[in-house]
Amino acid sequence: MLDWILIGIALALGGGSGGEKAEPGADASAAKAASPAFAAEDQTPTGKFTTAAEIKQIIELTKPNWVAVRDYNGQDLLYVTHLLSWRCGMHEFRLSVNGEEMEPWDMPPCYLDTATPNAIKPEVQVYRTFPPGHVQRIEIEILFDDLSTARAAFSRDDILLP
Repeated sequence: MLDWILIGIALALGGGSGGEKAEPGADASAAKAASPAFAAEDQTPTGKFTTAAEIKQIIELTKPNWVAVRDYNGQDLLYVTHLLSWRCGMHEFRLSVNGEEMEPWDMPPCYLDTATPNAIKPEVQVYRTFPPGHVQRIEIEILFDDLSTARAAFSRDDILLP
C-alpha cells in the first residue's frame, strides 16, 4: 500500500514516464543522438544536489538567473555562474551568442568526496569576455545526467546587470 502512495506522490510532483520535464521542443532522444558519449546516470538522490532528479526543478524555477551580461571596463562579460553552481546534475551545457553555433562550456569536476560537491574554486572561469555591446542574444541548452534537456533564450535586456 505504501508503494502506491509513494507512486501517487511521485506522479503528482511531475514524476512518471521517464520523469523528464523539458522545455517544449527539448527531446531526450535528440540529446542522446547529439551526445552519444553520454549515458544516463543513476538518479538515486544523494542529498547533495548531484543528480538531475535533485536539480531539475531548481534549474527550471531559476531560469532567469542562468546567465548574466555585465558591461564592465569596456567589455561585455557573459556570466554562467548559476549554471556552474548546479553542474553536478548535468552532463554539459552549451550556449550560443547572437545565433552562432552552440558551444559547450568547460565545466569543472564535481567534488563528490567533499561536503560541497558543487563548489566553484577560484581558478574556474565563470565568464567570457566579448567586445562592448556584442552580446545581444544568448541561447542555452542543458543536458542533464538523466539525458533530458532544458533550453532557454535571453535577450541582452533580460540579463543585463546594472
